[in-house]
Amino acid sequence: MYSFKTRLIRSGLLLLVIPLFAFSIMHKFYVSVTNIQYSEKDNSLQITSRIFIDDLENALEERYGVEMNLATEKESDEANFYIEKYMRSKLVISADGTNKAFVFLGKKYDNDLVICYLEIEDIDLPEHKTLAVENDILTDMFDEQQNIVHFKINGKKKSFILVKENNKGMLNL
Repeated sequence: MYSFKTRLIRSGLLLLVIPLFAFSIMHKFYVSVTNIQYSEKDNSLQITSRIFIDDLENALEERYGVEMNLATEKESDEANFYIEKYMRSKLVISADGTNKAFVFLGKKYDNDLVICYLEIEDIDLPEHKTLAVENDILTDMFDEQQNIVHFKINGKKKSFILVKENNKGMLNL
């Protein structure tokens, strides 16, 4: 039979090891960050959107049935086309209730993120009273998805955390 001391040591080790297993099964964090800034000089809204590469790849494959291999040597020549198409379907920006079309300027990779560059040209923001954003990036893929939107316009800063059930934010100008 085991001695009391041996049982105590085994029990102590078990109590130390069990919490380690809990941390090895980490829950993935689903988030995108979109920055919207007004450039008075260019009379445009400059938008950057940061999305995890693997999540965006999964969304493009699920939605369009394409394999993009983003940020690899095997990246599809159609990657920009499908990313732009996806962004147009998931990100809507409006001024005074009127949707504004953006130009997809391109993308770059930063570690495990894809950064998309968008611009709404020729928008005379001082003539508008409200600016709204509807952000559904990845919400159809992940129920836990959070889309953080930062506005920086005319010295005003405002941030929103948008989720599937509450996907719209509005800034009064």
